[in-house]
Amino acid sequence: MTDDKRLPPLLKLALELGPLALFFIGNAYGDRFGFPEGQRIFAATGIFIVATVIALGISYGLTRKLPIMPVVSGIVVVVFGGLTLFLQDETFIKLKPTIVNSLFGLVLLGGLYFRKPLLQIVLDSVFDLTEEGWRKLTLRWALFFFALAALNEIVWRTQTTDFWVSFKVFGIMPLTIAFALAQTPLLLKHEIKKAEEV
Repeated sequence: MTDDKRLPPLLKLALELGPLALFFIGNAYGDRFGFPEGQRIFAATGIFIVATVIALGISYGLTRKLPIMPVVSGIVVVVFGGLTLFLQDETFIKLKPTIVNSLFGLVLLGGLYFRKPLLQIVLDSVFDLTEEGWRKLTLRWALFFFALAALNEIVWRTQTTDFWVSFKVFGIMPLTIAFALAQTPLLLKHEIKKAEEV
């Protein structure tokens, strides 16, 4: 039995996107459970908290470890989602993406400042890059996280709650996937095996 257990990609994706999907469904159909239109976000937030904790529990049960980013995101969901429900103020759950993305950006920049590209620790088993490659990739992801944080602030402060929920579910993930794919040339350029073959 190996210590390095990995989830199948589809199951990992389901555990990451499942809580978000339930958050969207809870907000869209909360009125069917007795929540008035302006209160559906609270039903969705409660569902989001429970689903996030369950997803983390399943992930830990199957792998006996928890990835750093989902754990940080999960803690912020529980704390800010809890404040949303306790204070009946949707502002807190809307701030969650801003806080998480800003935190990730700051941590990555901090790692670069101390010459420790932390993205390498998170993705080391996936990519084998040169030091310059890790530095450039880390900087790009840090700036992308800050851009997501700023975009979230613009959307939740200028649009309806329903629009923000849709953006959170159907906007942030495609943007993240597109950004990740856009890094392919950098990954190929700084991949160590290719550098050794030249």
